[in-house]
Amino acid sequence: MQYTHLGDRGPMVSRIAFGNWSAGGDWGSVDRVAAIAATREALDLGITLFDTARAYGFGAAEELLGEALRPEIRSARDSIVIATKGGLRKEGGLTVRDSSPEGLRSDLEASLRHLGTDYVDIYQVHWPDPAIPIETTAETLDGFVQQGLVRFVGVSNYDPRQMTAFQRVRPIDTLQPPYHMFRREIESSILSYAQEHGIGTLVYGPLAHGLLTGRMTANTTFAADDWRSSSDLFAGEAFRRNLAVVSDLGEFAAARGASVAQLAIAWTLANPAVDVAIVGADRARHRPPAHVR
Repeated sequence: MQYTHLGDRGPMVSRIAFGNWSAGGDWGSVDRVAAIAATREALDLGITLFDTARAYGFGAAEELLGEALRPEIRSARDSIVIATKGGLRKEGGLTVRDSSPEGLRSDLEASLRHLGTDYVDIYQVHWPDPAIPIETTAETLDGFVQQGLVRFVGVSNYDPRQMTAFQRVRPIDTLQPPYHMFRREIESSILSYAQEHGIGTLVYGPLAHGLLTGRMTANTTFAADDWRSSSDLFAGEAFRRNLAVVSDLGEFAAARGASVAQLAIAWTLANPAVDVAIVGADRARHRPPAHVR
């Protein structure tokens, strides 16, 4: 496993992070025993950064991660880096943005309780909230750092204008944007901004939500409770066209003794503006690639 500093100000972490979005139930039913085993295998592979969010099942994913990492949280807390996100809440069955000071405080307290830890290493705003001044959000997160509840401050899904507003109050330590072979629009603006300002970048979706694993076909279907079952990304002509590209990538990777998943992650990490790729797994046999160059 390779390790790096997250930007100019962030912690030393593994270049592959373990993401547990699937543990929140948005990807279908959750096998807790298998998900915990996958988390423990990630540790065995040398992964030190674990990314989750309050909104992943509103406590379910954080609670599972806390259970899986309990030995380290209790006796070797410095050996792992836990990142979570706040700023979303349920309202009338819908998920809405809420980056108010009260909302973020409530989210952080709930995250600490579900994770079973006294502090979060990286606390990120999940999505910008147009109803709350970004400067207010920055002040709130800086306050969490001053109180010892958070070590580093991050944002997710922010654009350069929003990051500039945030940094008028407090430097951003980390950024979490979406990035993979089929989604490259952030290269010329968001990634370049982060690199210019020394912001550590951990990208989500490097495997295109499973498309770049090489295991999908035109006949692949998803359970009704899997968010991909209602996504245009996994239906129609665009899906078939992307599958053809994945097939070609698989042949290219196989000729070099690698899987298409390894190729996709290596491609992501080859961008000098990317520090970390977040890879999810819900069972140990879906182990994140350990040898990335």
